[in-house]
Amino acid sequence: MPQESSLYLKQVEIGPMENFVYFIGDKKTREVFVVDPAWQVDTILKIAKEEDLKIKGALVSHYHFDHTNGIGELLESISCPIYVNKKDIPYLDVASDAIKASENGMKVKAGDIEIEMIHTPGHTPGSQCFHVCDHLVSGDTLFIGACGRTDLPGGDPKELYYSLTQKLMKFDDKTVLCPGHNYSDKATTTMGQEKKTNPYLICDSLDNFLRFRTGVSESR
Repeated sequence: MPQESSLYLKQVEIGPMENFVYFIGDKKTREVFVVDPAWQVDTILKIAKEEDLKIKGALVSHYHFDHTNGIGELLESISCPIYVNKKDIPYLDVASDAIKASENGMKVKAGDIEIEMIHTPGHTPGSQCFHVCDHLVSGDTLFIGACGRTDLPGGDPKELYYSLTQKLMKFDDKTVLCPGHNYSDKATTTMGQEKKTNPYLICDSLDNFLRFRTGVSESR
């Protein structure tokens, strides 16, 4: 199993909505996947060239425009697969044979680095996070001190609660959390810290979570 020292993970803030784009791959082979290619694709390609990275594909955390608006431009420059959870593909604005349906537990490799896709519905039906070498790239499912909104099309607060409690809360405390936006005074944190301080993870029941998230309890 590859050591974390072999992991290449670069976080870049791009665009007017404080999006984080990630490069995840293998330091030795320089193969990487780009997470959520959006906004300034020229910047993404420039970084890849400067750091001698070979973009093997893209991983999409969810279909929202601010995470996907660079897919078309990326495909004009590079022929590569774009992995989108099968439940989000119907909402995606991009139509291309390069779009590949992913599902929970699916894995891809960049060099010797394996990336696992974790289906975490709630923010959107096909929201997914990416687990790699004790790091969790969480898209808009989980933020530092917050979680994704559920009032947009396809959002479901109950699904989000189960994604957070039944999937993400099970990750080891030392897992480094890498969110989809720069909404905090720090760029990353740990799952251990979030379990202690994130109000949405501290909620001890679905009813309390729904009341806190939406102002409406399950009984209503």
